[in-house]
Amino acid sequence: MRVLGIDTSLRSTGVGVLDAVGSRLMPVYFGTVKNPAGRPLSACLLHLQESIEKLIQEHEPQAVAIEGVFYAKNVKTMLILSHARGAIIAQCARMGIPVYEYEPRRVKLAVVGTGGAQKEQVQKMVKTLLNLPEVPQNDAADALALAITHLHNRSPLAALSASPI
Repeated sequence: MRVLGIDTSLRSTGVGVLDAVGSRLMPVYFGTVKNPAGRPLSACLLHLQESIEKLIQEHEPQAVAIEGVFYAKNVKTMLILSHARGAIIAQCARMGIPVYEYEPRRVKLAVVGTGGAQKEQVQKMVKTLLNLPEVPQNDAADALALAITHLHNRSPLAALSASPI
């Protein structure tokens, strides 16, 4: 199974594609989709959609794992993030790819073993689990962690709590 993990952000969206071969996880691609400061919101959303479309066409994932909405103190930031998520989810739906949502604590639990893990712990465990030569950049590591979480949910019991959005 091939999964595209997406750590949504307007300026630096992390993306990571993993293959599961038996119990082995193999990184296929990871990086970030960048939007420069000063680019209008509509242009940023379009760039995100086009970038996700290209990734899906190139890597052909069977599913997308995306981080769930979290509470933010800054309402404007949360609204902008919601726009970005909506653009990405709509693009995936347009291409017929199911999207699964995972809360940050669940991702940390799946990757590190504790829901209260720090970002650095997640990055180091992603490096270890995927046998990468170096620690991935923060946004890409989070995207890979989302893909790992989804692939850990392939068992019938675990899949009960992970349905497409």
